[in-house]
This record gives sequence, structure tokens and C-alpha cells, in this order.
Amino acid sequence: MGFFFFFFFRLLLAITSSASSMASLKTQPHKLQSTHLLDLYIRDFTLNSLDNTIKTGALHTVPLPENLTGITVDTARFRCGSLRRYGASVGEFHLGVGVSLNPCAERIVIIRQNLGSNWSSIYFNNYHLIGYQLVSSILGLLAYNPGNYTNTSSSPVPFEVGISTGEKPITIDFRNSTRMGNISGIRPICASFERDGRVTLAKEISPLVCSALRQGHFGLVVEEAEPVELRKKERPWKVAVGSSIGAAIGAFLLGLLLVAMFVRVKQRTKMEEMEVRAYEEEALQVSMVGHVRAPTSPGTRTSPSIENEYLPPSSRR
Repeated sequence: MGFFFFFFFRLLLAITSSASSMASLKTQPHKLQSTHLLDLYIRDFTLNSLDNTIKTGALHTVPLPENLTGITVDTARFRCGSLRRYGASVGEFHLGVGVSLNPCAERIVIIRQNLGSNWSSIYFNNYHLIGYQLVSSILGLLAYNPGNYTNTSSSPVPFEVGISTGEKPITIDFRNSTRMGNISGIRPICASFERDGRVTLAKEISPLVCSALRQGHFGLVVEEAEPVELRKKERPWKVAVGSSIGAAIGAFLLGLLLVAMFVRVKQRTKMEEMEVRAYEEEALQVSMVGHVRAPTSPGTRTSPSIENEYLPPSSRR
């Protein structure tokens, strides 16, 4: 009973979203800006193009209207049991053995999208991936349980089937849908555009090959480098002020150094003069002794010794 209500609720949501999206697209298809509406639009054209002559597992190219020029879409039918047991390759996507499908009763239709250069920017406009540059087309992998879909009011509306990894991850090969040949020496980053508006970034598992845990939309991005000219011209007054302050500080320190050296030299010269003067005052005087010039010292009075000044009374007699 619970499964019946769950299925009915999913069916009601799908009918509502499909009706509103198709009404909007029929009035203004050239102003499509929503990634979700784009998926619904591609889904409806894809399922309308299917017929019973298409072989299970065979890839079929979907013709799209002129207002979606630049997008390429391929689709294929799979039995859920066979897809789990053997995996499959759908364009750039490879689903490994043991892939999980929820819900899937018997068959699913897998849709592979390549948004090209004309439509890949819609993801940047909606996800606001600031600081990065897209270098590949956006690739999408979605699956639906179509039932007996026909474009009539009484036909059941298809609902999306969840695809998640089994024993091996889902791999995406970007070698034929990237512009990395123009950017040498830079390793790209794998970007996964989630349904809740987040972008998950991860490293490549091999050059230009990414992995995924579930269905969705994926691309390659690189970090945007700030132009050198922009950095130079960003705030030129800061460069001028910094240079002036640096020159002033340098001149001030040089002046202090010169003053210190001058004071030190002055003090040293004064000390040398004082030492020379003291030495000259203490030098011996030179005079003539007969015919010989010899140094003489100034006369000094010899003080009498104490024993001559004081005699005991016995010696005075």
C-alpha cells in the first residue's frame, strides 16, 4: 500500500512539472535558462523519438528542434537486470558491473547529453562557479522509466530513475569534448553539478577522465589565473606611496649611519691628540752636557730620610 502511494505521488509530481515546463517552452523556447527545464525538454523529445524498432542496448541519436542547436543527445533502452549484470557504455559514460537502479521494474531509457559550447554556459549562469573556467562541454547522464510513453494526455508521464555506482564507479571520458589542447601545463578538475545547486570538485582518475557516484551533469574546469596586467594596474597609488616611504626610510637610516661614523671618527681623533699631548709632557728634556747632547730630567729635591731626622738620645751625646 505504501509503495502505491509513493508511486502515485511521484507520478503526480512528474505530471505537474512536465505540464508547466512544456507550457513555458512552447511560449518562449529561446529564453530557456533553467537546467531542470532543459532536462525535461530533452526528455520529452527523446521519448517521442523512440519506437519499437529500436533494438535494446543500441545507441540512437535524437533529433532536436532548432532552438536547441548545439546540443547532441543519444539514447538507448536497457533491461534493468542486464544492465546490473553487464554494465554498459553510453557515449562518454561507462557504467560498471553491479550498477544500482532505483526504482526500476523492467526497462529504462538512458539519455546522454552533450550541451556543447552553446549551452554549457547555462550551468555557470545557474551554479555561479566563481574562480573557475569551464574547459569542456557539459555532459549529462539521466535515466527514465518510460512505461508505454506516447505524447497524449492519457499516457503515463515518465519519472527519473536513480543510477548509482556498484562495484566500480561511473567513468566519464572528456577526451573528445574538451578544449584542454589550448591550455598546456594545466591539469583540469572534475566538476559535478548537483541537483541542490552545489558543485563538487574532484581530481581526475586519469588524464581527461573523471568518475561519478550517480547520474547527473559533469564538466572539466580550471582555476582562473588573474591577469598580470590587471595586478599591475589594480592600485598604482599604492606602489607610488610604498616606493616613496621606502626611499625616505632608507635615506633616514643612511643619514644616521653617516652621523654615527662622523662622531666616532671625531672622538677617536680627539683621544689620539690627548694621548700625544700627555706623552710629550712626560718626555725627558734634552740639554748639552759638555759637547754631548743628552736627555736630562728637571732637578728635584731629595727629601731627608727619617733616620737622619730622628736620632735616639744616646746617639746625640
